[in-house]
Amino acid sequence: MVETVPGLEKYTADMKAWRHDLHAHPETAFEEQRTSDVVAGKLESFGLEVHRGLARTGVVGILRNGEGPSVAFRADMDALHIDEQTNLPHASRHAGRMHACGHDGHTTMLLGAARYLAENPNFQGSIAFVFQPAEENEGGGRVMVEEGLFEQFPVTEVYGMHNWPGLDVGRMAMRPGPMMASYDVFELTLTGKGTHAAMPHLGTDVIVAGTQIVNAWQTIASRNTHPVDSAVVSVTQFHAGDTWNVIPASAVLRGTTRSFRAEVQDTIERRMREIAQAIATVMGVEASFRYERRYPSTVNTADATEKARRAAARVVGTEALDLDPMPSMGAEDFSFMLQKRPGCYVWLGAGPSDGGRNLHSPHYDFNDEVLPIGASYWVRLAETVLPKAG
Repeated sequence: MVETVPGLEKYTADMKAWRHDLHAHPETAFEEQRTSDVVAGKLESFGLEVHRGLARTGVVGILRNGEGPSVAFRADMDALHIDEQTNLPHASRHAGRMHACGHDGHTTMLLGAARYLAENPNFQGSIAFVFQPAEENEGGGRVMVEEGLFEQFPVTEVYGMHNWPGLDVGRMAMRPGPMMASYDVFELTLTGKGTHAAMPHLGTDVIVAGTQIVNAWQTIASRNTHPVDSAVVSVTQFHAGDTWNVIPASAVLRGTTRSFRAEVQDTIERRMREIAQAIATVMGVEASFRYERRYPSTVNTADATEKARRAAARVVGTEALDLDPMPSMGAEDFSFMLQKRPGCYVWLGAGPSDGGRNLHSPHYDFNDEVLPIGASYWVRLAETVLPKAG
């Protein structure tokens, strides 16, 4: 049974209004100017010390209460390049941009917790409330770290949270070790000799070569990695040709790979390159392969996960905790922060994933029912990881 922090319920209507406002004005990676203005203004109104400029639109609010350790709580702020199809009163007012992943809710819950903790500082030490831009694809978390987040704000631990459709409202999930996968991208350009489709013997066919490569890449997970290691190689784009009766002279293949261990990343990249080059050579075409490592795996530390478990149990109850969830092959740039500081990333149940609540769906809308639950978790986490005031 959920037990939200007493007194937090008086903020629920405000949090819902904040969330709807953010949802109606989505901004994508590194363009979150209005969003950061809203966040900074609210933090200042709560009495926090506000810092801006990291990763261009990032905001950090500092709440101090005497001497003691310092920790960081992080929320992401950016939206996606998606045309919203919810027809809700608070639907996006900007065509082609939408809060389809719940970052509007994440920002709101952390703001609600900051407000409560500023008014009820039942802890000794300081909290850095980190509002991060550009989580989707562009690595705003990496940029904040590179620009000195932890040098400017020398916290000992860092914590993050994401709403999770498919996990019931009133439940939370966390585990030590890998929680989400690494995220890499690739591009293969094949160059051959175009020819009339009725005379294939006069050319070198990049279509046939590309299809052979796509099929062979699928053996990496099944034959080149240990059976207990997770690995995904997904070709998501195949661009070639523009008419019915011409075998094109070039083709471009793009996609993504996912894994949990650096050794598996190394194997995937090496074998993709070797397979593409070998098949291209056999087929008589040229291959140019580019592989880019975007996000590392999101890995929770054991001690921080135990603290997160204790805090979550005070909100949703021990019986509502999933302490060994199946890690997700999705990715998170919170991983860059966890590479620099111990911490834990948790999932907050958002209810059924049908009815428009799938992440990155044009029908998605964050479930307002979980706003006080998430805010309560942040409050209880502050009381768990920091000494009690007085």
